[in-house]
Amino acid sequence: MKCGQLGKNVKLFSKDIFDFDAESLISQSDFLEKRDTIMDAIKFVEQEFITGKTFPDFKAGDTVNVHYKIREGVKERIQQYQGIVLQRRNAGLSETFTVRKISNGVGVERIFPLYSANIDKIELLSRGKVRRARLFYLRDAKGKNAKVKEKRG
Repeated sequence: MKCGQLGKNVKLFSKDIFDFDAESLISQSDFLEKRDTIMDAIKFVEQEFITGKTFPDFKAGDTVNVHYKIREGVKERIQQYQGIVLQRRNAGLSETFTVRKISNGVGVERIFPLYSANIDKIELLSRGKVRRARLFYLRDAKGKNAKVKEKRG
């Protein structure tokens, strides 16, 4: 059996698929230059959007109060969501953080995009003393174990 053939008269590859002229292709260096300029433009736009907002420096374990804009038809109101930050994810414009609170004995988690237009402000209420970046163990904890110690000093 020859390379490129399967069985007697069945060909694996057609010559028409691989017929192309080399000048129509972009060289790899040109492609990389164009890609870098596009990435620089995206980073510039993201940086301009990010610099407009300032938030307190918070991390996992901190208790925060998030003032979030809620639109109901024509009306707009601000709803406060207070809880413990479980994690912060990603970087730049796509950064998000997860806040967990206990509402009527049921744990409720909400993921907020950090640079969302709907976030009015974030208040840092207390700093937590934790040794991890992701506090998913709080989901299973009950009673005193579900509390995070406050950082002193």
